[in-house]
Amino acid sequence: MDFTNIHNYYEHLVLDYMQTELIPTMENPSSDFLLDVACYALSRLPSRYMRHEIDMAFYMSIEERTKMIEEVKVAVDDAYEYIFSHFNREE
Repeated sequence: MDFTNIHNYYEHLVLDYMQTELIPTMENPSSDFLLDVACYALSRLPSRYMRHEIDMAFYMSIEERTKMIEEVKVAVDDAYEYIFSHFNREE
């Protein structure tokens, strides 16, 4: 049985926010640092699993999606601050 089609919808939202809002503000961010930020943020968000992204778009209200995006912003921004202040970004 192939389970590779199962994804956490928040992964898409976190990575999208990081690529469009966070990374452009950083000078030469390391991959390890960014991966740590993503993992830390995702660990603090609820899980919302799906098989197909179109399913989420069809079944989710605008209010629910807006709330999820705001949760992602807070989680990623908090994760950035935590990782930045507690770990060496160059390692």
